[in-house]
Amino acid sequence: MSTQISATERHPLQPFLPKGARLLMLGSFPPPQKRWSMDFYYPNLNNDMWRIMGLIFEGNKDYFIEATHKAFGKERIVNFLTEKKIALFDTATVVRRVKDNAADQFLEIVEATDICALLRQLDKCQAVAVTGQKAMDTLRLQLQVEQPPVGKSTEFVFETRPMRLFRMPSTSRAYPLKLESKAVMYEGMLKGIGIR
Repeated sequence: MSTQISATERHPLQPFLPKGARLLMLGSFPPPQKRWSMDFYYPNLNNDMWRIMGLIFEGNKDYFIEATHKAFGKERIVNFLTEKKIALFDTATVVRRVKDNAADQFLEIVEATDICALLRQLDKCQAVAVTGQKAMDTLRLQLQVEQPPVGKSTEFVFETRPMRLFRMPSTSRAYPLKLESKAVMYEGMLKGIGIR
């Protein structure tokens, strides 16, 4: 039987906002820290975000994995994101976990991230990508934007700035799509905004 968790949890990371970022990628919230392999975004070795990026940019799903195969390489990832001008954060700043895991369906959002404030800090940003349905639902409470199908985008205007919103498949292994198929969708997004 699963123990109910009632304490609130504040986001453990600062937004990663490299200078000149053209894409803001938003998840929902990090997994519990006991599942982290590094002190950065998408830290769980069972999450495929960095495998997807390795496949797209290096043709190697293990490119961002340390030689020990027990962690992702934070420094390599940070350098990559800075060079490619990709910003990262999550749509929730404070959550309550209904169960002690990382699944979105067991996250209760107590305080949503101020996404408009993030976008104001990213004056070169042309696109926002959400990496799951909870992130999409939370974002749409703040921005007037139509939800695109998974792997597609829709256009919207943020304070006179034309932008695109991409609804990407979750990089969790629980999402029923092969790694290679997810990589094709992510590559299409990155090509569409000129990052790939």
